[in-house]
Amino acid sequence: MGHPSRRLLLQAASLAAAGRAAAAPKKPPVVDCHIHCFDGKDSTRFPYHARAPYRPPERASPEDLLTCMDAAVVDFGVVVHPEPYQDDHRYLEHCLAVGKGRLKGTCLFFADRAWKQELPALVKRAGGGIVALRVHAYAPDRLPPFGSPELRAMWKAAMDLGLAIQVHLEPRYAPALEPFIKEFTATPVIIDHLGRPFQGTPDEHAVVVRWSRFPHTIMKLSAVPPQEQYPHRDVRPIIASLVSAFGPTRLISGGGFSNAESKPETYRKSQEKLRSFVAHVPAAQQQAIFGGNAARIFRLGA
Repeated sequence: MGHPSRRLLLQAASLAAAGRAAAAPKKPPVVDCHIHCFDGKDSTRFPYHARAPYRPPERASPEDLLTCMDAAVVDFGVVVHPEPYQDDHRYLEHCLAVGKGRLKGTCLFFADRAWKQELPALVKRAGGGIVALRVHAYAPDRLPPFGSPELRAMWKAAMDLGLAIQVHLEPRYAPALEPFIKEFTATPVIIDHLGRPFQGTPDEHAVVVRWSRFPHTIMKLSAVPPQEQYPHRDVRPIIASLVSAFGPTRLISGGGFSNAESKPETYRKSQEKLRSFVAHVPAAQQQAIFGGNAARIFRLGA
């Protein structure tokens, strides 16, 4: 019997390699779930809203963002529409266009203003680019109309459009939001910035932590306060308690790109810093926290 030809050997090796690749589990993407982009205070194309509560002077463009993501090996990003633009989403739409599918968006509407036509129209124009609606309950002069039919209607509209609800709150306002979490169990609820543990009492933040009993709640590891900053508390025990409460399948992460930190090196370091807070978690669970969960929730790469 003759010896197999070199071509047949190469074919066999190629088939074996393909089999190993098919058998190996696919590594989940890396996703930054909390990005703010700004066109700067001097922009005439995308000016800040007249009601803007703050006005970042520098630009933090989607082009710079993509450069930073490449440097940090981040596959996808979620651009969270910031308050300086209020409910004018033209710049968010610009960011999504620049991202070409790599960037998704969280929109911002207010239940006590016009949204009933604008929200579905934005979602339709974005063609799957909008993945969440953000609700602020953060400052006494910028609160949603708790207990109103308008807030309930907007929450339901988000559900009907297939969006998650993204909550940015001070812990003291958690009890007023809880009825909506209880009612709309089919809508994922993403809690920004660890639920702002140092901007409320431990008892107030405990209400947010207890939201973990609702299986559709997701905690976001973002805006982690440094111990050098007031009130000078170590946030690591709080993060450990959140990991324990929500579990690794209901944690996502993001942050590090802003008008003040939009360089590849600082962005990469911010991503590494975030990972350091859950270094004790097994590698597969870290992959879920830093991308796998977000890919599932936001249907990224589908």
